[in-house]
Amino acid sequence: MSLIFLQRPIRLLVRTSGFHPGKRGSIPLWAIIIIMANHSSSLKRIRQNHTRRLRNKYIYRSTKTAIKKLLTDKNEKQYSIVISMIDKLSKKNIIHVNKAARLKKKLSKKLFLNP
Repeated sequence: MSLIFLQRPIRLLVRTSGFHPGKRGSIPLWAIIIIMANHSSSLKRIRQNHTRRLRNKYIYRSTKTAIKKLLTDKNEKQYSIVISMIDKLSKKNIIHVNKAARLKKKLSKKLFLNP
């Protein structure tokens, strides 16, 4: 039996000082969740999900940074690069197809309609 420790935000049922679940601005406390998998295949699946989640988060955040740079610089050469990044996100199901379409429409409006 193997133990894998992952850090995740969880909601605590016990009220602690300085933490209120309904209070605005309160952050759920981080806790260590112990995963006790019975099969080696489930352990492998947990590892794969963890690495994929990190990879997807990295790709998504780098795309958001590129969008912000594009909006501040208003560079038309960078526009095609950002559009291809958004298309890759939607192709890999990191974001929904409709969200990708909304992002591309918003970028084209901001770049080409308001010089």
